[in-house]
Amino acid sequence: MRRRPASTTDRQWGMPTSLGSRIPLASLIHMLAVAEYLSFHRAAKALGVSQPSVSARIRTLEEDLGVRLFERNTRGVRLTEAGRLFVERVSVGVDQLDHAVKTAGMAASGECGRLRIGIHALIPRSFLAELIARYREAHPGIEVEITEGTARDAIMQLRADRLDVAFVAGSPELPDCHTRPIWTEPLVAVLPQDHRLAAGQSAITWSDLTGETFLVRQGGTGPQVHDHIVLRLAGRWPAPSILRFDVGRGTLLSMVGQGFGITIVGSATSLLPTTGIVFLPFADEPEPVPFSAVWSPFNRNATLRNMLTLAGKMNRPGDSPQLAQQQ
Repeated sequence: MRRRPASTTDRQWGMPTSLGSRIPLASLIHMLAVAEYLSFHRAAKALGVSQPSVSARIRTLEEDLGVRLFERNTRGVRLTEAGRLFVERVSVGVDQLDHAVKTAGMAASGECGRLRIGIHALIPRSFLAELIARYREAHPGIEVEITEGTARDAIMQLRADRLDVAFVAGSPELPDCHTRPIWTEPLVAVLPQDHRLAAGQSAITWSDLTGETFLVRQGGTGPQVHDHIVLRLAGRWPAPSILRFDVGRGTLLSMVGQGFGITIVGSATSLLPTTGIVFLPFADEPEPVPFSAVWSPFNRNATLRNMLTLAGKMNRPGDSPQLAQQQ
């Protein structure tokens, strides 16, 4: 039976096809085994198939290619020059295919790839810093990308598929996103060290802060802090003054120390090295501030799933002394 030439046209679709796309992978694997063992018998034994099956595949492959790959004699087989060149190139392709299969499997299990995280801040020794550190240690093949910004910015980037997960203050209700509370932090007031309320008090109340000047950031959790201050001091007189600054967290704390005003933060901020300020917990805050993970319901990234699983395990009481103090 006459074989079709290597380059032909598929009669059904009228599209040009290549011979390579029609050669079964099994035939190439059989060919590589024969080239390795230089014996049909030993190649068949290594593959766990019958010798006639190997011989038939090699014969069909040679007929398809139109070249002889092996010279057969009573002492066994050896590669022809055409066969040697063919084996070299096929070996590279099969190795690449094997690598691609392994890489795909690792990506499916979340062992390689990337994870894009949106955060409000990354404070050393905080729950979030510990979570990311443990994740990177457990999944060294994952490239972790971190973007800092406001909760609003993070949600917009999630919707545009530029982030896999965002960690935001509060428990947002978003109809097009999944959310899950991950950890909590008590709310604390930050006062200058020489403030009238800084000495001799173990806690503070909102009524103590009536008429104070509050400093909040434009970025990070600044907008949420602003709204929280307005809510807690609504109806009190004199009304609070709230000043917004486009500065980082460290600069804002330094401004508090220099007497520009006071601010409120989650307790993790007290882990930062600071001078000239004091942190006082609120005695009349009804509950700690929750921090939530937010992600798209359409995101099937295994790296995201592994991050959420780890966060759930770390949130168990007693998992870490430092984390337990924050919670």
